[in-house]
Order: sequence, then C-alpha cells, then structure tokens
Amino acid sequence: MVLLQLFAAFFKVGLFAIGGAYSFLPLVEKEVVQSHQWLGKPEFLEVVGMVEIFPGAISIKFATYTGYKVAGVPGAVVANVANLLPPVLFMMMASLVYWRYGGMPAVRAALGMVRYAVFAMMIAIAVKLVDTSRLTDLKVLPVVIVAFLLLRLTSVHPAFIIIGAALYGGLLR
Repeated sequence: MVLLQLFAAFFKVGLFAIGGAYSFLPLVEKEVVQSHQWLGKPEFLEVVGMVEIFPGAISIKFATYTGYKVAGVPGAVVANVANLLPPVLFMMMASLVYWRYGGMPAVRAALGMVRYAVFAMMIAIAVKLVDTSRLTDLKVLPVVIVAFLLLRLTSVHPAFIIIGAALYGGLLR
C-alpha cells in the first residue's frame, strides 16, 4: 500500500512540477509533509539543504530520500519511476509538437510567459526556505551578496559557490 502511495505522490510531483529546479518544492512539501506526513517540516527543510549539495535533479534526490525513508530500496525505485514518468512522456509529446509548431508566435509567447511564472515561484520558495530575519546578519549577508554576484556576474560554477558557502559556514560554526 505504501508503494502505491509513494507512486501516486511522486507521479503528481512529476506531473505538475512545471519549471523545474525549485518551482516544484511546494508540491513536494504538500505531498510528503502535509498529505502523508512522511517528513516533518524541519526534516523537509534539512533535506532541501542536503539535496543542494549533491549533483543531479532535485526531484530525483527528494524522491530517493523520501522513498528510501518510507520503504527502503523498493520505495526509492518506485518514487523515482513515478517522478520521471510524466516528464519523459510529456517531453516525447512536446518534442513532436515543437518540431511542428514551435515557430508559431502564440507558442513562443506562451512558453515565454511560463518563465515569468516560474521566476515568481522561485522567489516565493526562496523566501519560504530561509529565515529572512537573518538576511541582515553579518555572517549571512556576505554569503548572500557574494553568491548572488558570483552567479550573476562571473562564470564560477554554482557547485563552487555552494562548497564555498558550506566551508564558510563550517568555519563559523
């Protein structure tokens, strides 16, 4: 029964996680924290931090963590298959449609507008994930500013920014 619940939960995440990256975190939170209570809110936030450290898609890492916690290796496999199935099928269909209609102004405009919705969702989840009262903390503020500037103005790989922030945090304790 729990494998079926994992499949349904992560199928929904895969089905509605439009925009990728952090835009789907509210969906994951609803499924794994609110609907099924597989993770508590503090654990969810800690896992968000954990999945940022390792390479790969965030949704895969969340499916792996949650599935493994709930039902071991079979749970991790089921959650990942469910998570991957909708985007794989959608991309196969979208590829065919895009090859045929991608040059149409309405299609280009629709895809362009989705970017702004995803942008707004990423800002909302970013504000939700951090204690905004600490943004003026003299230990935190330099990390925010330097990370933003490095990502925006240089070609420094994001992994180095994350590793640097972790090292800095570890040194500060």
